Amino acid sequence: MIQGRWGQAAGALLAVLGFAGVAQAAPNVQSVPGEYVVRLKETIATQNVTPLSQILGGEVGERFGLDKNLVVVKRSPLEREDYVVSTLKSNPMVANAEPNFIYTIDTDEQPTTVPNDPEFNALWGLHNTDSRPDGLNSAGIDVDALKAWEITTGSDEVVIAVIDTGVDYTIDDLVPNVWTNDAELNGEAGVDDDGNGFVDDIYGMDFANEDSDPMDDHGHGSHCAGTIGASGNNGIGIVGVAQNVKLMGIKFLTARGGGTLEGAIKSIDYATLMGVDVMSNSWGGGGFSEELKNSIIRAKEAGILFTAAAGNSRQNNDARPTYPATYDVDNIVSVAAIDSRGRLASFSSYGATTVDVAAPGVNVLSTTPDGLKSWSGTSMATPHVSGVAALVLANEPEITMTDLRDRLINTTKPVSAVRGKVASGGIVSAYYALINESAPVDPDDPWGWEKVAEQVSTDHPYANDASQEWTLSVPGASQIAVVFSRFETERSYDTVEFIDASGAVVGTMSGSHDGGFSPIITGDTVTLRLTTDGSVNRYGFDVEAIAYR
Repeated sequence: MIQGRWGQAAGALLAVLGFAGVAQAAPNVQSVPGEYVVRLKETIATQNVTPLSQILGGEVGERFGLDKNLVVVKRSPLEREDYVVSTLKSNPMVANAEPNFIYTIDTDEQPTTVPNDPEFNALWGLHNTDSRPDGLNSAGIDVDALKAWEITTGSDEVVIAVIDTGVDYTIDDLVPNVWTNDAELNGEAGVDDDGNGFVDDIYGMDFANEDSDPMDDHGHGSHCAGTIGASGNNGIGIVGVAQNVKLMGIKFLTARGGGTLEGAIKSIDYATLMGVDVMSNSWGGGGFSEELKNSIIRAKEAGILFTAAAGNSRQNNDARPTYPATYDVDNIVSVAAIDSRGRLASFSSYGATTVDVAAPGVNVLSTTPDGLKSWSGTSMATPHVSGVAALVLANEPEITMTDLRDRLINTTKPVSAVRGKVASGGIVSAYYALINESAPVDPDDPWGWEKVAEQVSTDHPYANDASQEWTLSVPGASQIAVVFSRFETERSYDTVEFIDASGAVVGTMSGSHDGGFSPIITGDTVTLRLTTDGSVNRYGFDVEAIAYR
């Protein structure tokens, strides 16, 4: 059972994501010790003389995958992983072999309790009316749910597979939108009433415990489900992006928040078999898996959209891919997280070519088996995109998967903080996706302002224990923002403060922000103050211009 195997490797699952393939496995790429997912060549079906266990040199599990040509092989955990993979691949009966990778949920922080009487206004990701300290309005840093709902609130003909820790289908706010397999619901217990190869899969399937009950024993999956489709206008709890939708629970992540490559493939194949419209995937980890990629390709060939969390490793996925979000399969929409101010979340991974859109992912309120909780992560951003996809499918049932994906990416609302960080340069918008129009440029985005050339640089690299200041101005401007061609400091330890003419600190930057803008400064003058500690000095920064209006 996966649950038992998972217990052996639980201590290694604190790392959120892995980024290397089998041949160059990074330290945080985890797999089940001694287990390998092996694809058999089609000719193996005729090889009945020699048992598979002898052919593959280990204990062989049941066949799985839609073509039943995948097996899990157990070998001694003392054997070197790269040696076993190489040996298995060289076997004439084997088409492919890879470790049974472990995946973890993409939540940045531990769940925190929120007041138990929340209202719609707590859901900033759906409708943001906040005001920023600098006087600029954060209204619009959301998925435009209110305007979208004027067109549609969704449809119970649209099915979203929540592939995660399961879904608590007894939560009051989810009950009206829980998917059920009516053939099994109304059939005979212990019988495969619909003939799909699974017995009593009424609400979905559990591939973590190898049973037909996808009840959530963690909370993560139910939280994602609530953001996608908590029931609307029922006078309780919250509301999802899609007020009307069907949520299929598919569990392969355990109560500890981890699962295996085997379980991930089985989950995706099950959702493909059942003909869902969208798979929502707030998890990641392991190295490159050809078989996981193949399962996503099978979903693509069935016309199913695959939304995926970009990860919480603060890294550039263009340089260090994370899976499944970075597979080059054109049904995947990779999702970064933003906060309520429109800033890329401090934990969010990004990628100008490999991450497609941004969505609300900080302090997101949603449903769990223990009540409403506010969590953060690209896990929380991804279901916002799944919910938007559900609304578009409800409004245009005949839209193709390819057109749906393009629609989500091409109708995002431009936001300066994610320009150059995600391919679309913006936040997913339910309203603009529904009307299929490009969102207008944000007038508060300095990208569209006039610019004057300026050249200011730190030493490269800058010194330890430094404190330096530079004062820049555009006489007569009402607002300015510094434009950097390169910005790189030791994150959280070496900082640049932006100080207005009155001496007030209006913002701070640290880390990597190449090609980015400073916070907006009211007035025509700003002072940049660099402060560094006594260790690890980076490149520093180069200023190329000042944007103003």
